[in-house]
Amino acid sequence: MDRESEDVLDAVGPRLRALRRERGVTLADLAAVTGVSESTLSRLESGRRRATLELLLPLARMYDVPLDDLVGAPRTGDPRIHLKPVRRFGMVFVPLSRRPGGTQAFKMIIPARPRPLEPTPQTHEGFEWLYVLNGRLRLLLGERDLTLSPGEAAEFDTSLPHWLGSADGGAVELLIVFGPQGTRAHLRTPPGEPPSPHA
Repeated sequence: MDRESEDVLDAVGPRLRALRRERGVTLADLAAVTGVSESTLSRLESGRRRATLELLLPLARMYDVPLDDLVGAPRTGDPRIHLKPVRRFGMVFVPLSRRPGGTQAFKMIIPARPRPLEPTPQTHEGFEWLYVLNGRLRLLLGERDLTLSPGEAAEFDTSLPHWLGSADGGAVELLIVFGPQGTRAHLRTPPGEPPSPHA
C-alpha cells in the first residue's frame, strides 16, 4: 500500500470519532444501530483496526453522509455542496465553507418566537462579520443596542459583550463569518461549560 493510501486510512479513525462526538452518539448507541460491536468501533476510531467497506457502509448510513466524507476523499464530478445544518441554542447554522480551521462562513437562522428572548451577552476571542438577509436583527454590542434590517451588515470585536436575536420576535436569516474562536464559541461549546445562549 502506498504512503498516500495509508495516510487516508490513518485519518479515518479520528474523523469517525469527531463525527460521533459532534452528533452526540455513544459507542453503545452506534453499535445498536449499525450492528458493529462496540469494541470494533472503538478500535476503528483509535486506529487499531483498519477501515473496510463492510464497516464504513453502515456508519455512512447511520450518519447520513456520503462514504467519501468518512474517508476524506475529494469530491469529483458533482459540483453541488451537501450542507448539513447544525442546531445550537435554538438557532440553525448552515455551513457555507468546508475548509477546516481559519475563517468559517455560515447562514444563521433565528426562528420566530412569540416573545423575543431575554438578551444574555457573551464574549469570546475573535471578530465576527454578519449580513442580514431577512427579518430584523437585534444586535447588542457593549452599551449599544442596534437593529439591523435586510441588506445591513456589521463587523465587531467579539471580546466586547454581544448578543444576537430577533428585534421583533420574527424569524431572522443572516450570513455570519467568524474565525476558529467564534466557531468554538458558537458551535462547539466544550463539555462542562454552559453554552452561549445567543448562538
